Parts: sequence; structure tokens; C-alpha cells
Amino acid sequence: MKNYLRLLKFVLAYKGYAVMNIVFNVLSVIFSLFSLTMVVPFLNVLFSQQTSYQQLPWSFSPKALLGNFNYFLAQFITQHGKVEALELIAGLVVVMFFLKNLFRYLAMYFIAPIRNGVVRDLRNRMYEKILYLPLTYFSEERKGDLMARMTSDVQEIEWSIMQSLEVIFREPLTVILFLTTMVLMSAKLSLFVFILLPLAGLIIGQIGKSLRRTSTKSQAKMGMLLSNIEETLGGLRIIKAFTSENFATEKFHKLNDEYKRLMIRLYRKRDLSSPLSEFLGTVVLVTVMYFGGRLVFTDASLEPSVFIAFIAIFSQLIPPAKSFTEAYSNVQKGLASAERINKILDAEITIRDKENPLTITDFKKEIEYKNVSFRYVKGETGYILKDVNLKIEKGKTIALVGQSGSGKTTLADLLPRFYDLELGEIKIDGENINDYRISDLRKLMGIVTQESILFNDTVFNNIAFGMKDASEEDVVTAAKIANAHDFILQMPNGYQTNIGDRGNKMSGGQRQRISIARAILKNPPILILDEATSALDTESERLVQDALMKLMQNRTTLVIAHRLSTIQHADEIVVMQKGEILERGKHHELLEKGGAYKKLYDLQSFV
Repeated sequence: MKNYLRLLKFVLAYKGYAVMNIVFNVLSVIFSLFSLTMVVPFLNVLFSQQTSYQQLPWSFSPKALLGNFNYFLAQFITQHGKVEALELIAGLVVVMFFLKNLFRYLAMYFIAPIRNGVVRDLRNRMYEKILYLPLTYFSEERKGDLMARMTSDVQEIEWSIMQSLEVIFREPLTVILFLTTMVLMSAKLSLFVFILLPLAGLIIGQIGKSLRRTSTKSQAKMGMLLSNIEETLGGLRIIKAFTSENFATEKFHKLNDEYKRLMIRLYRKRDLSSPLSEFLGTVVLVTVMYFGGRLVFTDASLEPSVFIAFIAIFSQLIPPAKSFTEAYSNVQKGLASAERINKILDAEITIRDKENPLTITDFKKEIEYKNVSFRYVKGETGYILKDVNLKIEKGKTIALVGQSGSGKTTLADLLPRFYDLELGEIKIDGENINDYRISDLRKLMGIVTQESILFNDTVFNNIAFGMKDASEEDVVTAAKIANAHDFILQMPNGYQTNIGDRGNKMSGGQRQRISIARAILKNPPILILDEATSALDTESERLVQDALMKLMQNRTTLVIAHRLSTIQHADEIVVMQKGEILERGKHHELLEKGGAYKKLYDLQSFV
């Protein structure tokens, strides 16, 4: 119920539509009630020998309403005859049903923006939350499962909960008004309804709880399926190279079969609620008819006409009760998805601005890593970085080298606060980076990652990513510096060519040069180059390296490199091993020292 109430909070943004929906639902129910009750007095007058009725004082009691209707109808029959009275009643019934269905449509008309608006807002909220969650969150979650929550789980809420929203608003109102009328007609007979209906609801509720548990399992399994598909699409080359098609197929078939079995159980439980509710409703109806008949025959405490009206109203009480139970079952199924979605919405954003953060628009002096120790998850044994101390003066180029897993990329990722420190601090111009506004801090930096991360968009938009005011001239200039201009012009639509998913229409070297052009266009005072030339062939590497050397002049640059030939002119080379700084100095100094750097250099020279 808590998850359902959380979803309803999204409805508050559409309270105007909600009010209109409630108003028209009330009118629809009232005219539905009138259309049912007005036929019974007509039949009573039309086929009864009694033609004289007394006019009663007006009130909202069924006795007064039915009595006065009988009186005016009897007067009309006396003056105009039964045929004309039949025409009058037929016309009134048509009008009543027309108004009932008109108001019902208007109620649905005004709930449509609520249903679709809530789903849109939910998607927006999830997308925004994912953008601001720390990177550590995604290292612990499967990408396919996150995609399932944002797609199939949200879709399930749209189908199961939002489509039931109108029913959940309307049917309880119908039941309340109908039950109130029935109580006013006969309190004794209504007592049976109040006893039997909750018992029926309790039985159906147990099915709903079981349905919710099964639905939770099925949504989790769908997340595993999507994760498997995503991994398969990303690893097709390896699957084919190792002739593992059968292994991959068997793994997928197993997951798919488990999902099928869960969905069969889910549908069987969901489909049971409708026939069961109809059967239980029939049992209640027969019971009411039996005891109502006894009240009419034995102690005459209930008039036959009122009993007929009571049964007519009660018979129309079953369909909304049935619809409500179906909606309840759907909601239970949807709440399983809501729980999975709330795991994202409730995830803690650990990297955030402090109160009254400092602003920074320019880098003036130095970057300092002071006693920095880091591990991705608190409580894990062992640190990725151990007591690192490093100063990077403005305008200097610092190169980080070492074996894979030595902590080079982690050290660089701490600077733009992709992760927050547990021990130690990082300072820019003497202030802890945690004291700066995150957006200001990251605007100081341009980053080119080891893997070229591009988007399914045009070349122009990839280079100008995040810079709305970038002109075509600026983009072209950046592309020329990155030696990307020539191959871009050879594309079908030049800078307006779509590069496909992750830039798969280009070679690895071309993708990397687009990434470098993006960093060049940002024109930041601090550059982070994480294996920026690793995907380039020898010729492209030389061209881009020349462009980067020009770009790095008078800038502060942190370079991560495996190819030692690309960082020989760095102001300082820092050799890392197992999260610690092992050696530091210029290229020739480290060679003369004959330590770890010399061994790395000799290995690459030998190769």
C-alpha cells in the first residue's frame, strides 16, 4: 500500500483533472442509479390494480422518491393513458442512460492525462536519478536489470496500475452510493451484504497477495533476460570466435523457460480472480434474494416494489465490485514493478553538493592529492589506492604509468569526483574539492577516456556534446586540431552524418579522434587523458599526439599511458604499483635510476 500511495503522489500534479474526473464519475453513478430505480415504480403502477398514490413530502429517502414518482406516474396514466406513459418512461430511460454514459466518457476523458502524465513523470524521475547516482551504484547492478526497470517495469505500471486508476476511482464511489441507497431501502437486508461481501473480498485478497509475490519474481527474471540479451549483443564477436553459440543458446533458453513458468503461474492466478469474484458475487446475490423474499412473504417488513429495486441495484453492484477486484489484482501485479522502481528512486546519491558550496571558475595554482586512500565499497578489505601524495602544478603535465590494476584510472577519476574519498583529501587551489560545487568543478576538466564513448547522434552533436552554444566554426576547428576534419568531410553528410550506436560506423581511431575533438572544444584548464591514443594506428597516433602536445601547452594535464613513448616529454612521470607511488621523476631520470620504469621501458623497447 505504501508503494501505491507513493505513486498516487504523482497524481497531485494533475489535481485539476482528478477533480473533473471525480465530478463526472459522481454524475455518472447518480444517473446510473436513477436509470435503475425509475423502471420499477413504472412496472408497479403499470401492472398493479392500484392507481391512487398519495404525494409525500420531498426528501432524499427512497420511500419519498419512489412514492412521489408513483404518484406523478399514476397521474400521468390517468390523464394520458398507459401507452403514452410507456413512451414517457422509455424516453426518460434513454435520456438517463445517455447522460450516464456521457458523464462516464467525460470522466475517462479527464483521467487520460493523469494516467499518461504520471507514467511520463515516473520515467523522467528515474532517468534523472540514474544520471546523478554515483558510479559505484552501477558497479553493483546489472545493466540489463536497470534497463528492465526503466522499460518493462514502467510499462507494467502503465498497464496494470494506471489503466486501473479510473476503475479504482469510480467503482468504490459506485459501490458506496449503491450501498447507501440499499441501506436506506432495507437495513436488515443490507446487513447480509456487509457480512458476505467482505468475506468474498478477503478470499480474493489472498489471491492478490500471491499474485504480487509471483509478479516480483517474474520482473526480476525479466531483468536477468534483458541482461543476458545485452551481454550477448555486446559479446557476439567472442561468442562466435569461441564457437559458443550452443552454450549461449542453452543459457538463454534456461532463463526463458524459467520466465515462461513464472508467467504461466502469474496468468493463472490473475485469471482466477475474475471467475472467482463472479461466483462469489452470485452466491451473495442468491443469499440476499432468499432472505429478502422471506422478509416480503413472512413479516411484510419489505414492500415488493422496494425489494425489486433493491435486487436491481444490488445486481448492478456486482459488476463494479468485480471490476474493482480485477483492478486490485492488476494493481498487486503492478506494485511488484513499483517496488523494483523504488529501489532506484530510493538509492542514495552519495556524491552531492554540500550546503553553500564554493564556486570556482578558473584554475590558478595547483592540484594536490594528500594522503589519499580509496576503496570502491566501504568495508571491503584492501584499498585500491594507499596513502597517495601528489602535487600537480598549473601548466604541468603529469603522466601516470604502471601495470593494469595499479590504480592509475582510479586516481584520475577521483579528481572530477566520480567517486568520493574515504581517507585523505584532494585540493584544488588550496580548497578541498568536496567544498566546490560539482558542476563548477567538472567544468574545469576535459576528459578523453580509454574507451571512446560516443552517442547515437551526428558527428557535430557528438563533438559539441554538452555545449549548446557551440558554433559550426568552433566544431570544425576542434576537429582539425584532433586531425578528424578530413575523414569527417568524407562521410555522406559530413558533420551531420549519424555515427550509429556507440559510433559503430567509424573505426576505432576515428572514434577516438572525435572524443579528443570534444575535449578540445570544451577548452578546459585541466585535461585528463586516459589512454587517449590507445585506439589509434601509428600514423594517426603521431598526428593526434602532435595536436595534443599543442593543446597541452599552458594547460594542466594528467595523462594515463601504457605506451611510454607518448609521455617522454611529461614534466613528471609517476610510476604506480598496487595502488602506491613507486617512482617519480622525468623520463631520463627514471631510466638512469634503473627501477620499475626502466623495466617497463625495456619491455616496450624489446617489443
